[in-house]
Amino acid sequence: MSGHSKWSTIKRKKGVADAKRGKIFSKLIRELSTSARIGGADPDANPRLRLVVDKAKGANMPKENIERAIQKGVGGGDNEAYEEVIYEGYGPGGVAILVETLTDNRNRTVGEIRHVLTKYGGNLGASGCVGYLFSKQGVISFDRKLVDDDELMEAALDAGAEDVIESQHVLDVVTTPAGFEEVKQALCGKSFEPTHAEITLEPSTTVGLSGGDAETMLRLADDLDDLDDVQQVHANFDISEEEMAKFA
Repeated sequence: MSGHSKWSTIKRKKGVADAKRGKIFSKLIRELSTSARIGGADPDANPRLRLVVDKAKGANMPKENIERAIQKGVGGGDNEAYEEVIYEGYGPGGVAILVETLTDNRNRTVGEIRHVLTKYGGNLGASGCVGYLFSKQGVISFDRKLVDDDELMEAALDAGAEDVIESQHVLDVVTTPAGFEEVKQALCGKSFEPTHAEITLEPSTTVGLSGGDAETMLRLADDLDDLDDVQQVHANFDISEEEMAKFA
């Protein structure tokens, strides 16, 4: 499993805590509005928006909130507009970190990200310093207790998936970005229900961490993820499931 997949798994296991639900919804509203502004309000004609709508539904966002955010993006609300900015840097042990943001104030956002990285012994790097280590992939995750491993693997590969990655509790079906929706629909059509599905950035190489560096990296990623302007945190750390259990 890649560092990013492990970090995503950690976040999913935490669930959507009531104390953070407002923050999660705020980020989704920002992403819905931006996606609609860029590609239009129809999810069927706007694949990016369709992904965000699915994510919002997965977070139990009310339908009216989703529709309001989409309308805001296409002109039904105020003129607030966000730009996509990617920041790159390093964490403990030389871990590569890539942070996707939607911001209306670059100075505020870069200051907050630099503060978190510095707090945990990391540093902000120049544009492109780690981006080449990541590539876009579709990842569709399934709970191994709810599916037959062999049947899912066969169905995924028949549908055009590139790979199926096993971990202790999860099967991750990996696709190309272009093939993501087709594979997902094919699997859902065969009654395989994913626990999570997204197009994300996966690292080509990983950095093994343990002990203090592992704990520091998880805290760093968590604090970055909590920033209002941050949409996604990607990192190429590799921490064993036994290590992660210590800090859960």
